[in-house]
Amino acid sequence: MKPLHILLLFASIVSAQNQYPKDYFRLPLDIPMQLSGNFGELRPNHFHAGFDFKTNQKEGLNVYAAADGYVSRIKISTVGYGKAIYITHSNGFTTVYGHLQKASGKIQDKILELQYSEKNYEVEAYFKPDELLVKKGDIIAISGNTGGSEGPHLHFEFRDNKTEKIINPLFFGLDLKDTKSPVITNLLVYPIDNSSVVNESKRPVLMSLSLQKDGTYLSEKVLATGRIGFGINAFDLDDVSYNPNGVYKTQLFSNGNPIFGYKFDQMVFDEARYVNAFVDYARYKKTHQRVQKLFMKQPYGWSNIYQNSDNGISNVTPNFLASQRIEVSDYFENKTIIDIPIEYSSKPAVISEDIKPTKYFIKAKSDANFEKENVSVFFPAGTFYDDFYLNFDVKNEVLYLHEDIVPAHSYFNISFEDTKSSENDKKKMFIASLNGNKLSYNTTKLVGSTFSCKTKTLGQFILAKDTIAPKITITKSIEDKWLTDKKSIQLIISDDLSGVKTYNGYINDKWVLFEYEPKTKKLTHAFDDKLLLEGQNILKVVVTDNIGNSTIFETHFFRSQKK
Repeated sequence: MKPLHILLLFASIVSAQNQYPKDYFRLPLDIPMQLSGNFGELRPNHFHAGFDFKTNQKEGLNVYAAADGYVSRIKISTVGYGKAIYITHSNGFTTVYGHLQKASGKIQDKILELQYSEKNYEVEAYFKPDELLVKKGDIIAISGNTGGSEGPHLHFEFRDNKTEKIINPLFFGLDLKDTKSPVITNLLVYPIDNSSVVNESKRPVLMSLSLQKDGTYLSEKVLATGRIGFGINAFDLDDVSYNPNGVYKTQLFSNGNPIFGYKFDQMVFDEARYVNAFVDYARYKKTHQRVQKLFMKQPYGWSNIYQNSDNGISNVTPNFLASQRIEVSDYFENKTIIDIPIEYSSKPAVISEDIKPTKYFIKAKSDANFEKENVSVFFPAGTFYDDFYLNFDVKNEVLYLHEDIVPAHSYFNISFEDTKSSENDKKKMFIASLNGNKLSYNTTKLVGSTFSCKTKTLGQFILAKDTIAPKITITKSIEDKWLTDKKSIQLIISDDLSGVKTYNGYINDKWVLFEYEPKTKKLTHAFDDKLLLEGQNILKVVVTDNIGNSTIFETHFFRSQKK
């Protein structure tokens, strides 16, 4: 993309920002806004799609409808957003509320109706505009910690009804005080090709930065030859949240012209996994640092990126003359700048590259199939972002498939042929990911004598067998006890190998709702007197793992309806 086109793109983005209403929506909580995560923040396998509001490190705060509208979707899951409510508004936007503990009023009634109708805790449903109407400020739920949440908070986001794109919540006038500039902790320079050298190294080089009198930073001099790219480790701060969040905008300039950058105005939900191409994935897996690469070896389809025809890569030759600069900005235009002096150097590399060629070479844009002994692996074209040498071997019935330092964008297929195990044994077998001594389940199909699974993660794999049923324990015995004053009962369920797949509870042979929280392994039933008998009640809980092993827990308790 030419620099003029990049400037025109920025102009159109600025114009688009003015189309968002600034005073239409209220905050979904009635406490001061503090963020534990912001829009576009880098997360494992995705960019964060909204704001994570702090809830004073506890659950149970009222969650309010941000504006008039109707509940268009409800999704209850043990993963992702957990318990989530979607409200569609007449001005063309939808607000999303995630990780809820419980919905309120008619919304909660509808959720229970769906769960009992489907006899399942996890449900998803869509609604028409006249079914579940809400007014601005209505209490729609209470905050929680369900799904993929790592602590109590409220996930909140905006979506465009027509395009379904996710929009930065700051465009809607949410009041967040921010006078602090982003922080850049590291600058790295990457040799792109085999012939590239940076400061006598064929490996990425960490550059020192010095603060200048004008508040900018000056990098140590880059002495290079060949094609090079830059990467930064950066985060943003605001005045009230007191924790690091993601940066809003980054630009790389050459002689004053933008040659690479990104901006978190909006996002396409299906592009979230491109975060693995955007960061230095191998470095992240080894050090947990998310270095943001300001170049692309091969272009990938993340629409937030804009770049020149060289994809942000500079070619340093004897006549190279360029002034390079990186600008990192937040939404409120606080900015941090690094100036980077670059000079051609013909000095050879002292530090060699750490890539070891193998006989298995992956071309990202082509199909690839590898076989050894009873194992085969098929990578469809586009599985990976870049070409690389693959480590592939089978030893002692274990598939060694590189390691999880190269990101896969889409699923690839692994197959194991087994002509030795009995038919009964095969029914209990699956392809497991092997990490040390820990086995993890992969959804596995068996056709004839061939086991196959799809995965997006490289590593070690083995055929495993699971004959052990799940465990069920009750936190406090209820056998022969009167539970008239109890509001709920709780059990702990677990499975040490293939994992819990289904869980069902019955009282007096009728299905009742149990809520499952995988983080704590707790299975909870809230008593409903309409489902209970006067006197003795019989409880049965059935838990099944992913292979089909089941455990049944049975007991009885007493309850009086005369309170």
